[in-house]
Amino acid sequence: MSAINQNQLRSFLPRFYRLATVSVLSNMMVPLAGLCDTAFLGHLSDLKQLAGVILASILFDYLYRILKFLRNSTNAMTAQAVGQDDRDGVLLAGLRSSLIAIAIALVILLLQYPIQKLGFFILSGTQDTEMAGVAYFNARIWGAPAVLLNFVLIGWFLGREKNGTVLLISAVANGSNVLLDYLMILRWGWASMGAGLATALSQYLALLVGLIAIAMTINWQDCKQLLPQVLEPQALQSAVTLKANILIRFLTLISAYAIFTNLSAGISTELLTENGLLLQIALLSQFTIQGIGMTTQTLIGNFQGKGELNKLMPLMTTAIINSLPIALMFALACLLFPQTLFGLLTSHQEINQEITQYTVWLLPLLSLTAIAFMLEAYFIGLKAGAVLRNASLIAFFLVFLPVVTSAWYLGSVDLLWLALTVYMFALVIYLGWQMLKMQRSLSQQISTSLETVP
Repeated sequence: MSAINQNQLRSFLPRFYRLATVSVLSNMMVPLAGLCDTAFLGHLSDLKQLAGVILASILFDYLYRILKFLRNSTNAMTAQAVGQDDRDGVLLAGLRSSLIAIAIALVILLLQYPIQKLGFFILSGTQDTEMAGVAYFNARIWGAPAVLLNFVLIGWFLGREKNGTVLLISAVANGSNVLLDYLMILRWGWASMGAGLATALSQYLALLVGLIAIAMTINWQDCKQLLPQVLEPQALQSAVTLKANILIRFLTLISAYAIFTNLSAGISTELLTENGLLLQIALLSQFTIQGIGMTTQTLIGNFQGKGELNKLMPLMTTAIINSLPIALMFALACLLFPQTLFGLLTSHQEINQEITQYTVWLLPLLSLTAIAFMLEAYFIGLKAGAVLRNASLIAFFLVFLPVVTSAWYLGSVDLLWLALTVYMFALVIYLGWQMLKMQRSLSQQISTSLETVP
């Protein structure tokens, strides 16, 4: 078995690194653009503009990061259809996901005012901070249709292993965001509103690129013929169920980070800014690692579609071995060079001096996150959304909430960081256990199929 695994590992390694390199570069552009937002605002004389955007970003974490289930589920469905050589299935995966994305985007736009009011009623912050956050929210919210459709397009192109197209879409989105940030924040003085408007407009530019790429790669006559099948009840229900389970995963993860940020804001504006800057580095690490995770999802789905189940564990080993050093690199950089790194993000020395006492928490948090994300990619690729849902709910309600409640009661910043860390630890333990169980089941399937071969 060892020789077989080594041969399987060598067979997909070039494909893995080719896809992962493009996915990592594409994913890194998202938090890098966010860091540019932070840097532009962090060098303004009024710290409340930056604090307001950090606060408002909690709402967009809910609205957008949880809706990334559209990207992940579309990727999984498309990759399995590609593995089965099902051309109609590939198109239907994109069409059904696009329909769901448009419907959700319209609901968000219709409910934007109550979402804003409820969000800032729940969130903590000074009046000036909230005013800056509201200006950012009101501008950025109009990008919702483009954001959600971009999630679908990126997932669909990744599932087809068109990573060059994904890289182009990401480059346009984030490059234009940085340019518009410069114009609207520094040149025109629109502060937090300019940051929100720049992000929204950049998403529409990216969507335009994605639509052009689609027009060049598909036969529109095939789409017309498949339109009646888009609303086929059983297939649509299956797609919605998978997306709902992955949605719960994103919802619990973002809820954990939102509670962490909100409790930080309740302590002080300075702590909100410090923890917000640390989370920017954490997000840069996570988005980079997710590039490897998206590649893992694609290949897991493709291997299952082709029935190549003996490639799953070698792939998982490869994914974890490559993602863990990336997480450690980001954590160690912050631990060893905090003044240099955070000095790029803000010129407020009081923030840079105090932030160093919490950088050590990035080591366990980012390491566990890397492993957890690869395990999640395994189950998303297999379309085993129920396992992902159960893991998220257990980690959030049984592990994270008790610790973060203690942090709130005691006013302890270290306990806040511990809450995020044990959340990831619980995910790793549960998902690792479930993966071993599933692998035993799959191994039995492989043995049975081998015994039936004459």
